[in-house]
Amino acid sequence: MQGATQGATQALLGLQPGQKSRPCDSCRRRKSRCFIPPNDDSCVLCRFRKQECTFLEGPKPRRKRDAQSAVEGASAPKITKVDGSPPATFTDMSPPESSVATGSSLHSQVPIRETLPIEDYSTIRGHSLLKKTLGLQNPRWSTYVGTSSTLDYGFLDLIPFDRRDEAELANGVSLRKVAPDAMFIMEYDRSIDGYEEMLKTVDDIERIVAPHGQALIDLYFRIVHPSFPVLHKKVFLEKYSRTHREFAPPLLAAVYSLALNWWSYDAELAPLQKPDVEKLDKLAHKTFADVIMRPKLSTVQAGLLLLQRRHDSAGDWPLCSHVVALAEELGLGLDCEKWRIPKWERGLRRRLAWAVWLQDKWHALTQSRPSHIDKRNWLVKHVTSDDFPETAADESNEDGSAEVENGRRLFQEMISLSEIVHEVLSTLFTVAAERELRDIEGILEKAKPIQIKLKDWYQGLPESLRMNTQLKTRKLSSNGSLHLAYFATEITLHRRIIHALIPSTPKEIVQVCRSAARVRLLAAMDFVKNLKPEHIQAFWFSASATNFALVGTFAALLFATATENEERKLFKTCLDEYRWSLRVSSRGFEQMSQALRKLDLAISRIPVFEIEKRATKARDDEEEEDDENDDDEEDESGQQGQDNRYSEAHGPYEEDELYNLHAMRYWSETGMNMANDMVFMMGQGDIDGNGKYPPPMSSGELRALSASGSAHSSPEQQIHHQRERQLPDSQQQRQQQQSQQDWMYLSSYNASVQGPQDWPPRWQDGDHKTTTDTVADGTMRDDSYQGDMHM
Repeated sequence: MQGATQGATQALLGLQPGQKSRPCDSCRRRKSRCFIPPNDDSCVLCRFRKQECTFLEGPKPRRKRDAQSAVEGASAPKITKVDGSPPATFTDMSPPESSVATGSSLHSQVPIRETLPIEDYSTIRGHSLLKKTLGLQNPRWSTYVGTSSTLDYGFLDLIPFDRRDEAELANGVSLRKVAPDAMFIMEYDRSIDGYEEMLKTVDDIERIVAPHGQALIDLYFRIVHPSFPVLHKKVFLEKYSRTHREFAPPLLAAVYSLALNWWSYDAELAPLQKPDVEKLDKLAHKTFADVIMRPKLSTVQAGLLLLQRRHDSAGDWPLCSHVVALAEELGLGLDCEKWRIPKWERGLRRRLAWAVWLQDKWHALTQSRPSHIDKRNWLVKHVTSDDFPETAADESNEDGSAEVENGRRLFQEMISLSEIVHEVLSTLFTVAAERELRDIEGILEKAKPIQIKLKDWYQGLPESLRMNTQLKTRKLSSNGSLHLAYFATEITLHRRIIHALIPSTPKEIVQVCRSAARVRLLAAMDFVKNLKPEHIQAFWFSASATNFALVGTFAALLFATATENEERKLFKTCLDEYRWSLRVSSRGFEQMSQALRKLDLAISRIPVFEIEKRATKARDDEEEEDDENDDDEEDESGQQGQDNRYSEAHGPYEEDELYNLHAMRYWSETGMNMANDMVFMMGQGDIDGNGKYPPPMSSGELRALSASGSAHSSPEQQIHHQRERQLPDSQQQRQQQQSQQDWMYLSSYNASVQGPQDWPPRWQDGDHKTTTDTVADGTMRDDSYQGDMHM
């Protein structure tokens, strides 16, 4: 009877069977969305309320707008719809009470679009990327059917499928077959109350940023998306052109929230008051918990973007675990190459799968948790250029945009590095490995092939991803995030080695292992010091904050485990210097600010650091008194008294004999090869040489001396350096032997492993262009080197 009534109503309205009709009487009175599942005779709301679903009442007459509302309506911005239907407009509407509480006070009264989302993407008129989508259907969600479940593939193959590869199993539940060995359960969301609540929430999110939603989306795709391509730009913009209500609330909130980090990079937004990002974050996390029971690709996207907002904060591991579980529900770990789904969705699924892999592996490392992804169940092929729909032609020319092609290569290299991280964790940091693998010989044997892979990965980086590459004018670069991840991986590997050194370990092994660790620490410190604004202002992966802190943790570990007083003082100075670097760069750079808090928390209650803190404070008080008395006096050389700008960062060791020639000879004779590193650190201004050996050198000269002349040398080769005036043959030979030993620091290397053949490095014509300036003592400095010491 109801079906006949509806058919009669359609006939009266001139609608063809199957064409979208007006809402039923009950939904019209409630002004609610009226949704009738296929092969059903009543809408979801009427069925839920156990009432008759009728189509007897006619539409209410529209009230004429007054003159003011007519003017407002005429001037309201319009969005062109993709499906060929009339464009949606912003209408003047009174926001519900809930929106006033959640929206910004300045934006809560701004009109937003009331257009309802499309119920079935397959019915869209005209061109649309979403017509045959599997993972982004609206309002349906999908789950992968596993072979050991109650739905056995043996009899599911006997079910007849329609032209859309679907077969209905029950009312509102169907089965979609995308390949002979891949099927998904497709289910409608029948909770009408939950649907209405979702519409209210997504409206609240839109009001917080209105009328700047489109501008923030443009910022997101200019700066974040190139380096973290977990969305499909054209699909996202197609949906947004119709209405913001086609998005799950946590995804839309996460996109807005991330884009707000670069609010000042839009000339029109910069002078305006910034929306309330805290309210966006709260709504995003609250609604994410509501949608995980109805998984879609957009749910995984939302989780990944929320993790980028949190900078490795408390609660990230449970959130990451949810994202991994959602990926498994959607079958992202499977090879979808031959699935009957759109090509763009196959590429999106691969990018999403590897983004989930990245999050799982890096959170497992930074939070010391067992990885949830088993590589035996992860059969996804590596992403290729075909999986990235955007090209250089789609790149924005606005100031502060990221390079599309460079972002694609960076994402691919980050995936390759994360596979090495997986090997580090599974080989050396599982609970079983930490319990069973304790002797240094066994650890070195396990670490050897991983170290070789890291070296090969680093040397294989394309030129555009190196830190000394020429940056494009007014472009941001996320290369720093990639290189920081590399240093964190190196440091994690060496921490395991340092922990295995015990008093009974042979002295020569201890010296070689600690020397190699020192080289990695100094390289990482130099990398952090030389970050450029174009790197700092770019997008950084979520693990970056902890990766910055791990460098300081490594310095603290080497300090705490040092057995010689001079070595202990050296690493204490390194730690103080690194904390200073974080402090001076943390303003406006959240990742470094978080890293400093994490590092200070880690070392705050270690007794030796408390003693040093008191000693430093006492020394600073004395210097302050001396400065008041001798502020205008000059020293014997006629130079103004040196202002100790590192009074907080340095320890009480600036005047120690460690930094004179005798101490340098000591380190060289013990095989630690520290002399050149002292030259480097003193020339940088990191350690006060008090006018002793070596003569003062500029930072540019020291970077030039520390860099390798070969583009193929490894970071550990490049950290050593040689002055242009050659050392005596005997000392040069000893340095070459020690360099070989440092590179092959693993005592278990066999004869087939070849060490560096281009040591010591020598300048080649064209390696650097010399410019000079005159210093106080009349010597000439070379400040022209613009490269990076690790390249």
